[in-house]
Amino acid sequence: MIESLANKILNSEKTAVARGISLVENESTNAGELLKMLYKNTGKAYLIGITGPPGAGKSTITNALTKILRQNGKKVGIIAVDPTSPFTGGALLGDRIRMQDSGTDDDVFIRSMATRGSLGGLSKKAKEACDILDASGKDFIIIETVGVGQSELDIAQTADTTIVVLVPESGDAVQTMKAGLMEIGDIFVINKSDREGSEALGVALRTMLHLKMTKQSDREIPVIKTIATGNKGINELYDFIIRHKEYLEKKGKLEQKRKANLIKQINVLVNNKLEHKFWTAEKKVKLDDKIQKISEREISPYDFVDELFLET
Repeated sequence: MIESLANKILNSEKTAVARGISLVENESTNAGELLKMLYKNTGKAYLIGITGPPGAGKSTITNALTKILRQNGKKVGIIAVDPTSPFTGGALLGDRIRMQDSGTDDDVFIRSMATRGSLGGLSKKAKEACDILDASGKDFIIIETVGVGQSELDIAQTADTTIVVLVPESGDAVQTMKAGLMEIGDIFVINKSDREGSEALGVALRTMLHLKMTKQSDREIPVIKTIATGNKGINELYDFIIRHKEYLEKKGKLEQKRKANLIKQINVLVNNKLEHKFWTAEKKVKLDDKIQKISEREISPYDFVDELFLET
């Protein structure tokens, strides 16, 4: 059954791709086997990460970029990471609604995924979903994060090119830098640039990016102005993405980046497997028995953990 599903994914069947991502999201026992079968057919798609604060226009930019990629004959996959409902665990699916016109294209696949507690804003299963889209023949995969304004390091550890979208109302550039976004952006976009304050934000960003450059830096990070709703600046953004892709390939940095990301992925897989193996039913019962004493400070959590490991 899984072999049949894998073959259908390799043949770009939309329903099979959707089913494969569902298996991964739901942590099905068959998900690992499916990913193993597909893995040798991955590594061809180029991953674009789009992040930034809520309301910056990330979905509109994603939609506009998708249209340009399709005009250039590229097949596109989109993973839109939505905030998780704290009550149901489900995603709001707002991004999908905003991208309906792209979703009708047979060579565009859009999937909303819930963050499910992933603090960096990127779903824990988004990388596996990207692998499925990659194996299905997509040339470009766009990952749009929830953009919580906190550390978005996990998108930088997944995407080949990371785009940070800001708006004039994002606040002063110092606050932007504090949010951690300055460290991960390969391209910065000031969207809604017809609004007051866009020029000042652009100057501040360029100054800060210039100051951040080291002697080893051989590439200046671009700052682009867009008005995504009017499709202004999107062609320029596309050109910078392609330039960054060519730069990474020419310098051998794309392979280096992907190897580093694979090491991080393997560490996550090992940690997940060890955690699952460690917490036996017996250990969970022991935790339930001792939690009251730990809460009342009769036993320290450190002593309890040492005790658990002595038994392992």
